[in-house]
Amino acid sequence: MAVKFQDPSQRLEEIYSRVEEVVRAFAGAGRSLYLVGGSVRDAILGRHTALPSTSDDEQPQQADFDFTTDALPDEVERIVAPQAKAIWLVGKRFGTVSALVAGITLEITTHRGDTYREESRKPEVVMGTSLEEDLLRRDFRINAMAVDFTAGPPFSIIDPFAGMSDLADRLIRTPGAPEVSFSDDPLRMMRAARFAAQLGFAIDPAVLEAMRSMAKRLEIVSRERIRDELDKIMLSPRPSIGLRVLVDTGLADEVLPELPALALEQDPIHRHKDVLEHTYSVVDKTSPNLELRLAALFHDVGKPATRRYDPSGVSFHNHDVVGAKMTKRRMRELRYPASTVNTVARLVYLHLRFHTYQAGWTDKAVRRYVVEAGPLLDPLNELTLADCTTRNQKKVRILEDRMAELKERIVELREREEFEAIRPELDGTEVMEILGIPPSPEVGLAMKFLLQLRLDEGLIGREQATQRLLEFWAKHRAGAGSEGDTGPVVS
Repeated sequence: MAVKFQDPSQRLEEIYSRVEEVVRAFAGAGRSLYLVGGSVRDAILGRHTALPSTSDDEQPQQADFDFTTDALPDEVERIVAPQAKAIWLVGKRFGTVSALVAGITLEITTHRGDTYREESRKPEVVMGTSLEEDLLRRDFRINAMAVDFTAGPPFSIIDPFAGMSDLADRLIRTPGAPEVSFSDDPLRMMRAARFAAQLGFAIDPAVLEAMRSMAKRLEIVSRERIRDELDKIMLSPRPSIGLRVLVDTGLADEVLPELPALALEQDPIHRHKDVLEHTYSVVDKTSPNLELRLAALFHDVGKPATRRYDPSGVSFHNHDVVGAKMTKRRMRELRYPASTVNTVARLVYLHLRFHTYQAGWTDKAVRRYVVEAGPLLDPLNELTLADCTTRNQKKVRILEDRMAELKERIVELREREEFEAIRPELDGTEVMEILGIPPSPEVGLAMKFLLQLRLDEGLIGREQATQRLLEFWAKHRAGAGSEGDTGPVVS
């Protein structure tokens, strides 16, 4: 189905009204200023959101607009400074000056093309001399359109490489030869997958072939840039589209090898669904929260390493434990923040917990589940439901009913207990006084028993907790041997 274009005039005039003073400053200096890239594409597609407030009291929001100019970076800085609330020069050596103007961020880049040296992870900047040269060096035709703001409204789209046609055809192509574009910046291969997922567009066969032949070129791109592009794929409306492109072109082998490794049949005899297709479905079913979707992506990565066959079929025992460790390794390699790594790995580790409670949700079972999940309770429940990709509607209803039962039990217990602060009824100091022991690993053993008691039986009162502790300790000492020999301490 061809794309229906929106009239971009209103959006372009809205942006222009915010930056008009900057535009006039460029024109007064004899320089041009062109709006380029995704903001032009999105104005045509009607995919834009409201511009953020211009209030000086508010932090700048994520509303960035790309511009290109024939002015060199030093001149850009001088021209924009009087109108800018803030200027960032971290990209200046790459030809980009960033400025906060009227509540939006402008990324103003001198006409250029990025080229990677074979051994480099950083783009080598080559300054261009014309708008057409600049557009030729952009990633895709749908992003190689511009609007001359210095000419003022009414605006017309500058489209030397048929970007409008590609938008109409829902197609992703490069302005020039794809091999040249991907040599300039290999990350563009991942961007192709990202735009396919974000826009629902097809990728031109010649572009796909270049991606397959040049996939290993991605190894020179920094892990941080790869991670950021992966995040955009994961937060797109249909992440599976982009993930499938990564796998089919071999790009995933370079950045996420655990994903193509999932292309195995769970049961080669009865040909049950393969884990890769299942993973695509689970990711698409989750809401667009990055940590949740990454957990959906990684939740079964431990299956290939744990697959075993027996007369009853195939099993993947402990794939949750193995998968959590694999998740941490891959996410650390991709330079994710430690907090994100730990959250995602924890969700992978816990994603089967719901299914261990087959006999109904007793108080003991609910306490255990909630304490283990902690603040991840809601995303864990969502992941559990998304993990059910069967077409058997009876099985789906059973799972949904059990989840509803769990949520009811949580509400009931929350009314009686301080659910989110479950801890032993005695603290460490009291344990040492009651048992007559000094600070030692034995205190930790006693606290572990008390926590287990709290989870199993709820609030039983300090007097009863003390009695149960003494009984436990007597058995522990008896099993440890003679007095003074505590034996091994279980961690």
